[in-house]
Amino acid sequence: MTDLAERRGTETKVYQPAEDSHLLAETAAEEIAGDELVLEVGTGSGYVSEYVAEETGARVVGADVNPHACANARERGVEAVRADLVSPFRDEAFDAVLFNPPYLPTDPDEERDDWMERALSGGESGREVIDPFLDAVGRVLAPGGRVFLLVSSLSGVEEVVSRAGENGFSAVALRDESFPFETLTILKLVR
Repeated sequence: MTDLAERRGTETKVYQPAEDSHLLAETAAEEIAGDELVLEVGTGSGYVSEYVAEETGARVVGADVNPHACANARERGVEAVRADLVSPFRDEAFDAVLFNPPYLPTDPDEERDDWMERALSGGESGREVIDPFLDAVGRVLAPGGRVFLLVSSLSGVEEVVSRAGENGFSAVALRDESFPFETLTILKLVR
């Protein structure tokens, strides 16, 4: 497993766009209409929110637990709210929810307590943030709403699909992209 420190680059407070960000942004933009209200959980730099808003004309709200990420996203023109997952948002508010979660499996003894670690680390299973998200996201989806979730082979696509199913979602893989150490999949979840 590649050490998280090696993946950090120079930025240490906000996750900057990478291949996973672009894959999610491009795939979601193909599925979202201009009259929809969209939430991006874990907006980081705001890249995905900005891309989807520009490509579709949809109103996209970014949310992140990291105050530095919210500030960075606002600099891009994204409406950004400091939030832990979907907790502050009202029921049935969003037509679509996007999430590129922290998914790298991480040994708890090797974790650091900083913002970049929180942006990357998915705990021992890689699903420490994904599972609570799947348990909560249905509440904020409008009828007919969908979730676009990026999942890595490192965190177990089958396990994520199973947890989504436990929460009443059916899942379809919209896109896969392989990299040297993992395959990234964009799942579309619907009820």
